[in-house]
Amino acid sequence: MLRPLETTLESNHYPLSPNLLGALKPSHPAHPVGELLEQYQAQGYLWLQGFLPRSEVEAFRRHFFRAFEDTGLLTPHSDPAEGRWSGQAEDRTLASKRLMEVVRSAAYESFCLHPRLWQFLEGFLGGPAYLHKRKIIRYTKPGDKSATGAHYDLVYLRGGTDRFCTVWIPIGDCPIEMGGLVYLEGSHAKGQALEAQFAQQNQLLPPEERLNAFNKNMGENGWISKNLPALAAKFGSRWLAADYQAGDIMLHSPYMIHAATTNQDALGRLRLSTDIRYQNVRDEIDARWSNHWTLEDML
Repeated sequence: MLRPLETTLESNHYPLSPNLLGALKPSHPAHPVGELLEQYQAQGYLWLQGFLPRSEVEAFRRHFFRAFEDTGLLTPHSDPAEGRWSGQAEDRTLASKRLMEVVRSAAYESFCLHPRLWQFLEGFLGGPAYLHKRKIIRYTKPGDKSATGAHYDLVYLRGGTDRFCTVWIPIGDCPIEMGGLVYLEGSHAKGQALEAQFAQQNQLLPPEERLNAFNKNMGENGWISKNLPALAAKFGSRWLAADYQAGDIMLHSPYMIHAATTNQDALGRLRLSTDIRYQNVRDEIDARWSNHWTLEDML
């Protein structure tokens, strides 16, 4: 069960009332890979609690925000590991520069290639694990009303296999009010149906346009909808949420519909997370994801 919330969740100005929310089901990382794979296929996701060492996740959080100490993003003289927002507008040009520096850093690459993660995924994916070079890391300020709308990830990786796995990692504790990922219950089947529909609509488009998440048959940003309550009602479903802790990871299917909610953290902390994609290296790889993520790459 979800613990009682002190505030209603919100995404892109749409409130998510308690009747539209449910609890993610946790899975234990030590369970046999075959059992976890069955759960993943049935649910569309795996919430693996305590998968990474908490101390290492917190250390990387400190390392990340330390890079932004000269941008005005953080409360002066605060511990970077806390990620406390200054409440003021940062130097956006400098902050973007620092972000792209982190994206290209060995520290971030090493974090995403944690031995426990890639070794686990080799068994989970049934072969040598490949990490896509395009890796996304984001921080979200408290009160920022814009949030990632509902979507499934295959929309952005249509040029390769559909057997990849998204790994979403909260970098630091991320209670529900902080606005972590929420998942539309049972929606991996709905994602497959939507993709089949889009494939039919897109079949007469030029090859490059057909793969594009922003083609004329797609929604804004490749999203299905910004209106999470309406989408839950449409599919007769609910959004699953959790109090994530440092060390937890989420694995989700390329067809699983998910979104983010507004950071309403009472302590004024920035939410920090990364989403990366792993697949079996023997499967077809989307070549568009062979470069570092940039803010304007339109993927």
